[in-house]
Amino acid sequence: MSSTMTIRLGGGIKNRLDQLASVTQRSKSFLAAETIAAYVDTNEWQLAEIQAALSQPRDAMQPFSWLRCSTNFSHISKSRAMT
Repeated sequence: MSSTMTIRLGGGIKNRLDQLASVTQRSKSFLAAETIAAYVDTNEWQLAEIQAALSQPRDAMQPFSWLRCSTNFSHISKSRAMT
C-alpha cells in the first residue's frame, strides 16, 4: 500500500532530481521513494547494530582484540629488546 507525502526541496536538489528523472526515464516520485526506502533500510540496520553492540557485556579489551598477539617472544632477552 502506498501513501502520499509532501516534502520541500531546495531549488538545487529539485533541478537535479528533474534531470535524473529525465535521464533515467523514471518518475521523480519513484526516485524519491527508492531513495527514502534505501535511507530507512540503512539507518534501521545501523541502529539495530548499535543496539546489539550496546547490549553486549562491556569488556575493556574487546575493542582491541585484534591487537592481541599469540607469538611467544620469550626467546628475546630483555636487554636486546630494549635496544
